[in-house]
Amino acid sequence: MFFNLTDEQLMIQTMVREFSRKVIATTAAERDKTKEFPAENLKKMGELGLMGMMIPTEYNGEGADTVSYVLALSEIAYSCASTAVVMSVHNSIVCESISHFGTDEQKKKFLFPLTDAEIIGAFALTEPHAGSDPVDQITTAEKDGDHYVLNGTKRFITSGKNCGLVIVTVKTDEKAKHKGISAFIVEQGTPGMKVGHTEDKMGLRASDTTDLIFENCRVPAENMLGKEGEGFKIAMTGLDGGRIGIAAQSIGVAQAACDAAVKYAKQRSQFGKKISKFQAIRFTIADMVTEIEAARQLMFSAAAMKDRGEKYTLQASIAKLYASEMVNRVTAKALQIHGGYGFTKDYPVERFYRDARVFTIYEGTSEIQRVVISNNVLKDKRRP
Repeated sequence: MFFNLTDEQLMIQTMVREFSRKVIATTAAERDKTKEFPAENLKKMGELGLMGMMIPTEYNGEGADTVSYVLALSEIAYSCASTAVVMSVHNSIVCESISHFGTDEQKKKFLFPLTDAEIIGAFALTEPHAGSDPVDQITTAEKDGDHYVLNGTKRFITSGKNCGLVIVTVKTDEKAKHKGISAFIVEQGTPGMKVGHTEDKMGLRASDTTDLIFENCRVPAENMLGKEGEGFKIAMTGLDGGRIGIAAQSIGVAQAACDAAVKYAKQRSQFGKKISKFQAIRFTIADMVTEIEAARQLMFSAAAMKDRGEKYTLQASIAKLYASEMVNRVTAKALQIHGGYGFTKDYPVERFYRDARVFTIYEGTSEIQRVVISNNVLKDKRRP
């Protein structure tokens, strides 16, 4: 690990690693089978300060930096990617969006239960026909006195069934394109909001992914997050931070797969010797370790830029693109090292392989990351 970590950051990493291996890992495989939401573990994580890491202490957060956060998130992902994705959306997008754009009243009302994990936060941007192009969303909010009335359907919402509140993006001005999008904080149980279809997914099976349906859902005007027309800005800012989180998740899962492959290679014998003695296996492991380390440095670079208050959109997309593609390569190689056993549920690499697949898709596909990266490079006047 070449990035120069502080003693405090190393302490956080060690603490979360111990908790993750002793508590989170013990039920991960079973939750993958049953799809049981890890509510009790998330509550324990709230008690440890992991569900509001970057929120100021005055709002019950830990006031930690982004580097500390991604270290913690990677350790949770090492044991259970389903738990990590809930932690990531909750911290990076929900808590931080309220912290950055919310009124003082909203912060006091919502951040305290969020950081304690009394409630879990969700973020609703994607719609059935609007994923990579959020401007094409059709969910609307119309002003009616001191309320807004929301109508529409959101799709692929992480924690949609188990969340206590959701940040929802809507059209408040159809003609203004991205400047006509606003954001609202909608509490679970609000009349007119209901949970729709729950997806039966390939991976991340202990993290529910649902439709959220809004039918004449009346939301108090005071629950608008930011100003009218700032929803697109809020969403993109949240996704920048979230993409560093996806890199952290990818690194955690990749490291778990690599460690499992190394352990297996040291134990498995073929042709009279351990397969770890074969050059093909050794070179594969070397490539895996190199790719993980490269992704880790990209993650640290983006996180450090965020901590310094610099514009980090480009670096977040680079880290997300490389790490999410990397984890798919590494888990595939780890499964291959296991041979036929890797294709069975007796070994964890099968779960790692399935969990990794979505990382190139959610919070901006690899194709969208390439659009973001190329746009930033081509408009940079400092380049030739």
